[in-house]
This record gives sequence, structure tokens and C-alpha cells, in this order.
Amino acid sequence: MAELPGDSWADRLAWFIGSGFGCGLSPLAPGSVGSLGAAAILYLLTFAMPGIPGGWERMGILAAMSIIGLAIGVWATGRMSTPENPDPGSATWDEFVGMWLTCLLIPFHSPVWLAIAFVVFRALDVLKPWPCRRLERLPGGWGIMLDDVGAGLWGMLIMLALLAAYALGLPFAAALVFG
Repeated sequence: MAELPGDSWADRLAWFIGSGFGCGLSPLAPGSVGSLGAAAILYLLTFAMPGIPGGWERMGILAAMSIIGLAIGVWATGRMSTPENPDPGSATWDEFVGMWLTCLLIPFHSPVWLAIAFVVFRALDVLKPWPCRRLERLPGGWGIMLDDVGAGLWGMLIMLALLAAYALGLPFAAALVFG
């Protein structure tokens, strides 16, 4: 069961944001549900809202969301963290920021790339490549957020490599994207 927020309005707001707008309440795989929440926002920004600009403008919006999301996330997840439970499972805002970073440089032309980014980010969040595991040990909201920022940056590099391979016509990239 998810931890309940404190009594103050700031605790409740921090808990709402830190739980990824409630994604962290999922009894099964709250991290994956949080990443899906982030992917849903990306989908809306990219495919479902034609008024949102694409290309560099969308990347700028996503970069701003990531930076502001990190700052808010350190505060929100830090308020959720306790000495007994330094990284509560209900804290899923870190997945939002990590997923947004994974997708930052992707020039979306198809929802398939968003699905690939989801799988890449989730794998990296679970595997915790260097220095993610070390970042996770930082205190409070910093540790909660920065390990996923690290996974998101690794994910961004992997997505760029996949896009480059696809653009070069390498068969494995085409098979990965189009099955």
C-alpha cells in the first residue's frame, strides 16, 4: 500500500506530484505505470495536439519540462522520502523525467519510436548502468531523481544510436522498428 501524505497542503501537493499524479498508487509495477504516464504526456504533445509545434520547438518544450520536472521532483520526492523508506515505491515522478530525457532528441514520426523509448528507458531504469546505482545513493529527492535522470540520459544515447542505424538503413534497426 502506498504511503499517505502528511497533513500540510505542501505535503499533499508533494505527494501528488511525487507519485506521478497518482501513477505510484498502482499495486503492480508503479515504475512502469509512471513511465506510461510520461509516455502519455509525450504522445499528447506529439501526436494528439496539432497546435504543439514539432521539431526543435518540441525538443525545447521537452527540455524545459525535464529541467523544471527535475527541480520540482527533487522537492516533491524529497518530501516523500523518510529515514525508514528513503525511496518509496510510490515516488514515480522520477520516471516521468527519465522518460522525457530518453525521448528528448527523438524527431517523432511514429508512435513506434515512443514505444521503443519506453522499453529502452524501463530496461535502463531496472539495470541501473553506471553511474545510476551510485546516484541512487544520494540523500532524499536527489537520489530518487538522479538515478532516473542518468537512465534517461543513457536512454537518449541509445535512442540516437537506433535512429542513426535506422537512417543508415541498417537491417537490424528496420527490423526493430517495423517488426
